[in-house]
Amino acid sequence: MTDLRLTWVQPEDLIGHELRQASEDGRDTTRIARRWHAAGGHPAPDRAGVTPDRASARLRALARQLLDELQQLPAPSAEAEPTDLPAIRAACPSWPDGRGGHEPHPDGPGTGPGPGTGPAAALTPAAGPRDVRPALTVLQLHAAWLGRAVGCLLGKPVEKLPLHGIRALARATGNWPLHTWFTAEGLSPDLAAAYPWNRRSAPTSLAENIDGMPEDDDLNYPLLNLLLLQRHGRDFTTAQVARVWLDELPAGRTFTAERVAYRNLLAGIEPPYTARHHNPFREWIGAAIRADVHGWTHPCDPAAAAEQAHRDATLTHTANGVYGAMFIAATIAAAADCADVHACLRAGLSVVPPHSRLAEAVRFGIESARAHAGFDTVADLLHSTFGHYHWVHAIPNAALLAAALTHADGDFGDSICRAVSGGWDTDSNGATAGSIAGLLAGHPARLPERWTAPLKNRLASSVGGFDDIGFDTLAELTRTATTPSGHATRTTHREALRP
Repeated sequence: MTDLRLTWVQPEDLIGHELRQASEDGRDTTRIARRWHAAGGHPAPDRAGVTPDRASARLRALARQLLDELQQLPAPSAEAEPTDLPAIRAACPSWPDGRGGHEPHPDGPGTGPGPGTGPAAALTPAAGPRDVRPALTVLQLHAAWLGRAVGCLLGKPVEKLPLHGIRALARATGNWPLHTWFTAEGLSPDLAAAYPWNRRSAPTSLAENIDGMPEDDDLNYPLLNLLLLQRHGRDFTTAQVARVWLDELPAGRTFTAERVAYRNLLAGIEPPYTARHHNPFREWIGAAIRADVHGWTHPCDPAAAAEQAHRDATLTHTANGVYGAMFIAATIAAAADCADVHACLRAGLSVVPPHSRLAEAVRFGIESARAHAGFDTVADLLHSTFGHYHWVHAIPNAALLAAALTHADGDFGDSICRAVSGGWDTDSNGATAGSIAGLLAGHPARLPERWTAPLKNRLASSVGGFDDIGFDTLAELTRTATTPSGHATRTTHREALRP
């Protein structure tokens, strides 16, 4: 009989991650950890979603019991890191005013540029109420969609590899500092065996194999959020996010917190408890990769973008996992009418509680990028500081994303290459860096053809009706998904694609 090992949901695989998460948010797990290890329980899998051996029925039952006990432990970090939106807003002294404005930075606009930058423009507040603010143009959205796909594709073959492995593979093919697609051509068999490419991605994402944009969850979730806005408008609820997932997202295309929340939904657990019940991945990066559409549909309004991202994120995440999504949504909203990536990052930080670990990590990433001319030095510093987190956790990846964008000073190629070359969740960081830098570029023709041409204006997806869609079409659909008044157009994506 075939042994079906479901990843990311078995109690014996979750308990080690929950012990790690508990220690990160200040809970005392000494007694519970001792019981688990004394019974023969494994630590958390380092990079995969399943432990090496199937647990016995006795050990699995113990894991469920201990997960319940861990869930009851109070978290000392909760006060500084709330999840409820009113508490988040109360904790943010520079929360945007809802018209695109924000309180002035103490050093003035445009300070703290990355290496080689000149004076930077301030974030320009948009005039008037939210409901009369114009949407992004189709060309801006086309550049953002393309940028997201390119950055994701660049990072796909090296996902899960350690930083030194990424560097070794790129150096061996003359691609360090990273400046183009990864390739296996000319790679020695020994090095290829020591650092194997991501087995699912290598056939579609190495330079010699690229033939359009392959499927990836970093693109599936923006598609799902496009459907969400078409069906429910910008006033959607978290429960409506869940319904779209159940209707359109295959369970096998979910991972980490999203898979746990999906399982919880099927077990009858409702949001926001879907994010909390036996979900040790609730502060990982999953909500952040869903945030772009929320920023794209609230140009120049970081507050509204962050609030929308919060309603999406709380299906699956809490605290820093939610902040990661809000930070990205607000940064993208600011990038709609601001050429200065540094001001955009400040807008992103304005919606994150300043004493949270994620805000501290983002500030550290920005400061590190300002302080060092070589990005390898920056990446090494980030890994030495945040390497105790899992490679998919929101905190180290947010620090790396902020560092990459700061160091690249808005340049598209440099932004995606720095984000990917820093390791950790390479495809997700590359995707978000590409989305932001693409939006800053403002036009698909301003993205270098060597990056965009291999995608052939074609995206593969298992989300119904979107397979083989073009990025130009996605830009049109995103543009028409909402009206300036914030109400849905109520057309389906299939109807919108009809001639």
